[in-house]
Amino acid sequence: MCLAIPVRITSIKRRMARGELGGVERKVSLMLLDEVKVGDYVLLHAGFAITKINEEEAQELFELLGSLEEKAAE
Repeated sequence: MCLAIPVRITSIKRRMARGELGGVERKVSLMLLDEVKVGDYVLLHAGFAITKINEEEAQELFELLGSLEEKAAE
């Protein structure tokens, strides 16, 4: 099973970016997407941004991931 996580792009340098999720920053390759800018949300899989999503979709995914984390802790 594959999992992509939502991250907010915090900086871009050429085709590489930094993305933030819950205070943790990750390297993000933008090789698969065009027109990504700082502040955009993307789904990150294996270090690659695979699609842009809007802020509402990102928030829904954050909530879903949080509930999964709670269930795993039980």
